[in-house]
Formats: sequence, C-alpha cells, structure tokens
Amino acid sequence: MSAKSPREDSVPRTAPPEAWRPMVRLRRLAKRPIDRFFRIEAASGILLLAAAGAAMVWANSPWAHSYEQLRHTMLGFHVGRFAFEATFEWFVNDVLMAIFFFVVGMEIRREVHDGELSDWRRAALPVAGAVGGMVVPALMYLALARDDAAKPGWGVPMATDIAFAVGVLALLGKRVPTSLRVLLLALAVIDDLGAILVIAFFYSSGIAVSGLAIAALAVAAIYVLRAMGVRQILAYAIPALFVWLGVHSAGIHPTIAGVIVGLATPVRAWLGAEGFVDAARQQAQRVSEEIERGNSGPSSINRPLRRVVLASREAVSPAEFLIDALHPLVAYVIMPVFALINAGVSLHGLSLEGGVEAKVAIAILAALVLGKPIGVIVATWLALASGISVLPSGLQRRHLIVLGIVAGIGFTMSLFIAQLAFSDAALLGAAKFGVLAASAVAMIAGLGAGAALLPRVQREKLAVGGSSTDVPAAAP
Repeated sequence: MSAKSPREDSVPRTAPPEAWRPMVRLRRLAKRPIDRFFRIEAASGILLLAAAGAAMVWANSPWAHSYEQLRHTMLGFHVGRFAFEATFEWFVNDVLMAIFFFVVGMEIRREVHDGELSDWRRAALPVAGAVGGMVVPALMYLALARDDAAKPGWGVPMATDIAFAVGVLALLGKRVPTSLRVLLLALAVIDDLGAILVIAFFYSSGIAVSGLAIAALAVAAIYVLRAMGVRQILAYAIPALFVWLGVHSAGIHPTIAGVIVGLATPVRAWLGAEGFVDAARQQAQRVSEEIERGNSGPSSINRPLRRVVLASREAVSPAEFLIDALHPLVAYVIMPVFALINAGVSLHGLSLEGGVEAKVAIAILAALVLGKPIGVIVATWLALASGISVLPSGLQRRHLIVLGIVAGIGFTMSLFIAQLAFSDAALLGAAKFGVLAASAVAMIAGLGAGAALLPRVQREKLAVGGSSTDVPAAAP
C-alpha cells in the first residue's frame, strides 16, 4: 500500500464513511441554491414579505376558513391531571415571540456594553432619531384618529421593522455606506427598547404581585448562577422559563420576559480569541504527543477535544454565542411564521369609507409614512445642530432622509402591538391593513429616495496595504 501524503491525511473525505456518495452529491446539489439564498443580506426580509403575501392571499381566498383554522388550532399537552391548551396563534405571539424579544434584549445589552450605545456622543444621534421617530408618529396618530375606540392604537406606528429596513438598504447595494447600516441598527435597537417599554406599561393588564415575585426570584437565580461561574447555557433554561411564567401570571405580556433574560445575559467573553488559539494549540500538541506514543484511539483525543470545544464556546461571550445561534431561527422561522399568522387581513367586509375603522387605518398609514420620517429627520438634525452629536464618518444629511423614510417600515412590531391594542376584530383588521399598506409605501419610497439621494459608490483598491474601500464614483 502506498503511504498517503500529509496533505491527503489533513483533508477530510468527500463523504463520511457510512454515507453513500451519490446521495451526498444529491444533497449538496439541492443545498446549493438554499445556501446562496441565505447569503443574501435581504433574505430575511424576502421571507417576511413572502409570508405576509401568502397570508393576505390565503385570508382572501376561497380557502380562507382553513387559514382561520390554522390560527385557532389548539396545541397543548397532558401530564397526569394537569392539562394545558392554547391556540397556535397564542403560541406564536406569546412563546415564539418571547425568543425574538430575548434576542432583542441581548442585542440591546451588547450595544450598550460595546457598541453604538456605549459612548454617549455616538449614541446621541440614534437615540434622538429613535425618540423623534416614536413621539411624532404617536402624536400624529392621536391627532388623526379622533375616536375613543381608536385611541389605543397610538403605539402601533412607533416601531421600525429591522429586517425589512435592512433589506431595503441591501437592495440599494453599494450606494449605502456601512456607517448608515450601523446607524439604522442602533436606531432600531433603541426603537425596540421603546416599544418594549410601551408594551410593558401601556399594553399589559392589571399586574399581579405574586407573578412579579416569581419572576424576580427567577431573575435572582440567573444572577446567582452567573456569580457561581456556571457557563452551561442549558442551566439557565429553567430560571428563564420561570421568568416567563412569572411575567405571564403577573398580567404583563410574556414577551417582556424574553427581554429581561436577554438583558441579564453576559456580554463579556471568558477566554477571547487569543485564549482560544492558545488552548487549541495546547490540546493539539497533547494529541500529537499521544499519537507519537502510539495512542491514537478515541480515548486519547476525547478529553483534549472537549477542552477545545469549551475554549471555542468561551472565545465569545454567551450573548454573542446565543445571538449567532438563534439568529437563523428568529430571522428565517419565527418572524416569517409570525407574519403568516398575523398578516392575513381579510378584505371582505373591511370598510374604509368613514367610521372608526377608516380612522385607524388612515392614521396608522400617515403616522408611519409621514410621521416616522419627520420625527427621525427633525430629531437627528436638531441633535447635530445643537452639537450633542456628530455625523458618523462617510454620512451626510441626505443619508438621514433615507434613514427616516426606511424607518417607516413598521411591520413585525407594529402588527404585534396592534394585536395588543385592539380586541375588536374589525379595528384589528383595519390596523393590520394600515400597517401593511404603510410598510409597502415606505419600502417603495425608501428605494426611490435611496436611488435619488445617495451617490453611486464603487470599490477601489487603495495603494497602501492593498485594502479596499467604498468611494463615490467619479462624476461623468
């Protein structure tokens, strides 16, 4: 037998030993277009749009009854005499969305610790934009929806949908500098925090002290585990569940539990990148020494392998690890399912010719399409004029115009708040219609404004170091 070269030994086989190569090739062939799709920056927004479109078509088709059956399908379990049942809609809005808010909470914590919100001068611009983008739409809604039955919807136009907003910027391509994307993300994080506070204080029922006590004890248990140095993520699952149960039984919307646990998640790495490299080298050396002694069996590499796995996990913070792990679930499963369940607005019987329903729909449409940009643009320009903030490198005031228009895409959070604001089915349908129409208009307007206001840029190689940068294209 001819000896294999070191290169051949270091390269993994094209298929695992138990696999059938034709089937492996078939799987890879089928997987390629899926991988290409998920590499698109706007992939999450595309899925959201597809799910919302499917819901609208389904809810207005001859099979609309099956759509309602899906939303109200009962899910539950029985353990002895204990039984629990709830609708699929409740499971999506109260359970799955708690995971979404958990990720939002960790993103807020990360940005405050070491991001755009860690320095007050960097944070001033997105904070001003977010506050203006929440206050002005809420006031505009109240000014237009002059009816007691419509007033609870004032919180609906306050939110920005980050997936769609980032998707619109992605469609503008190289016209959008990285600093504008970062500014949008920071604004959306603060926007989400504002929406969370609105939900907690204005869209929750009467608060039960016993539920708050359960949640507080569970949060305390999380901090005790942190103080004990417990790093296994699953160890925190039980206290996190009790936080959710406590918040739910307290009468506060249970998605707030996700935010609380997210804010309590550590954002500092134990080992860091350098620590991981050192640990991996040490364990690789130990395995090499065992092989030289003739010990190449599984038992000789299991312990070093476990230590490398531990080092790889601790190279990043628990928050960073969980955000990365949960992002595909949230972006490609939870949010599209939420859109599918909540965006199905039946147009049969929806009257926009006067009445409270028309006021709700028109007020939401105007508040998102007009109020949101006005609030964001005026507030950011005032922050710059007062000197409390400065424009990030590479941005001009026209970038803030595009930012304000794109921020008018409310979708996910707006639909979620609408569910809490209106118990009347007709008003809820009108609110959903207003959100969907406003989001569509804001997306089209954002693309148009970006194409008109943002200069084309092209990637050019710099002479020093050979690195590339985005620079404006030369004028013809």
